[in-house]
Amino acid sequence: MGSPPPVRLIGTPIGNLGDITFRAVECIRGADIVACEDTRRSQRLLSHLDVRDKKLVALHDHNEKGKSERLVERVMEGEKLVYLSDAGMPTVSDPGYRLVNACLERNLRVEVIPGPSAVTTALAGSGLPSDSFYFGGFLPVKSGKRTSELNAALERKETSIYFESPHRIAKTLLLLAESDPGREICIARELTKKFETFHRGTAGDLADEFSGISVKGEITLLVRGAGRNPKTAAS
Repeated sequence: MGSPPPVRLIGTPIGNLGDITFRAVECIRGADIVACEDTRRSQRLLSHLDVRDKKLVALHDHNEKGKSERLVERVMEGEKLVYLSDAGMPTVSDPGYRLVNACLERNLRVEVIPGPSAVTTALAGSGLPSDSFYFGGFLPVKSGKRTSELNAALERKETSIYFESPHRIAKTLLLLAESDPGREICIARELTKKFETFHRGTAGDLADEFSGISVKGEITLLVRGAGRNPKTAAS
């Protein structure tokens, strides 16, 4: 018996299913095991790809530690495993970290099949400095920690990027406006989907724009770094 096959982490579309790569499709079709964060979400993707012969295995935050070990055992026996998160890249504010470490503990090779990312998609379309940036994942739910994180973003030199709930974005913008109403902000919503929108402006203006309205969809928040001159930031 030869060496075990590599475990492949596959970047999946963040909205538009047409963004899946040829290489990702090839890896999914060749897999013996397709593990995923949410079987319902991944089944829609596989149906779009006309891949109908795969039984999906759920691997998420609540079962990843124990199930990763069992999946690694199957790989050690020669089965080919791929892992899909709901959208974007596994391990980046998504499950997959424990699976990767379970593989490394057994000296299994891990391959990353790159794909869409809300972080870089939002950054590219924001108009904010993109030469360096900080990604903070999801903003804290508790107001005290969220305020501290937003204050850190206002002091940071790099563009700061966060995921935020549509139910909290109005309050978050109000906090930014109270601290620095003139700071440039971008709200990227429903990226790559039919109703994708970019809202660009100052914290004060966007706080007014989002005040009192019902917001839906996935939100990526970007905050311009401190002391960055808009005319020279790209240089």
